[in-house]
Amino acid sequence: MKTLIIGTGAIGGVCAAILAKNNYDITVVCKYPELAIKIREQGLKVSGICGNINLKMNAVATIAELTDKYDLVLHATKATDMLPAAKELLPFLHENSKVVSLQNGICEAALAEIIGKDRMVGCVVGWGASMHAPGELEMTSGGEFVIGTLRGSSKEHLTEIQKMLSLIVPVEISEDIIASLYSKLIINSCITSLGAVCGLQLGQMLSRKKIRNLFIEIMREAMSVADAMNMKVPPYANKIDYYRFLKKPGFFGNFYRHLLIRIIGFKYRRLKSSMLQSLERGNKTEIDFLNGFIVENALESGIATPVNSKIVQMIKEVESGKRKIGLENFEEF
Repeated sequence: MKTLIIGTGAIGGVCAAILAKNNYDITVVCKYPELAIKIREQGLKVSGICGNINLKMNAVATIAELTDKYDLVLHATKATDMLPAAKELLPFLHENSKVVSLQNGICEAALAEIIGKDRMVGCVVGWGASMHAPGELEMTSGGEFVIGTLRGSSKEHLTEIQKMLSLIVPVEISEDIIASLYSKLIINSCITSLGAVCGLQLGQMLSRKKIRNLFIEIMREAMSVADAMNMKVPPYANKIDYYRFLKKPGFFGNFYRHLLIRIIGFKYRRLKSSMLQSLERGNKTEIDFLNGFIVENALESGIATPVNSKIVQMIKEVESGKRKIGLENFEEF
């Protein structure tokens, strides 16, 4: 398939390098002219668990510079840049083109309104990568992709996309991609959003009981919204079963929850919130597509989500310069 990848950050860049290595016809849109020149002339450099890759490939800075129509698009921009990019993309799609959304959060419905429901492929990215410098990336952890179409859309093309993406990590096809995306959204809403509020790495953050309590309440509110939406949420990465996590009552149930969160914090103790990194760069965050998605659907269902609502408010205040990042923010809960 003639493939376009929009965004050469950590996830998009690693995908581009591995697929190009496997002889796919890849073009990348990388936002900055100097980076496009670097990728064309020096190559995209990737290291980590996928091995060392350094490949030159066709690269442009803007979507407007494209001249072809593409069979498959991997849309890997930040959620905040997703919709403008999708509008620019339309002239470069044909009737049977497919667009895979690699954003954090749940963006599929908004994206489908622009590109068309039948072109839309949702995707959960369950593996990790980091950008050390523009065009220099590292695949830091394995995992999987989970892909699927919106309800009522054809699934015929999914096996071909599955075969292609399985060159990167194993790929599962979901019967309910929104539920699969929501499963990841919950853990992101706990980890990356709380990290952006306080400015701590994950290990430091989850060593504090008050923050672990907020972690649990974000999850509890999110699952109440899922129930109101008649959504069955699958375990995240086949490991975190939210129903089991929240069900255990009393002292031992609470001990179990705090212990599991402490283990997560220790295992990923040096993890720095991607939302925090966006704020430190002075960029808008993806909060509307994470905790904001929970709050929006809660309002439609008449459910109160005070913790998620407060988190959204805080992040927007940081974005606007009205609030500083710091542990003192948690004193307001």
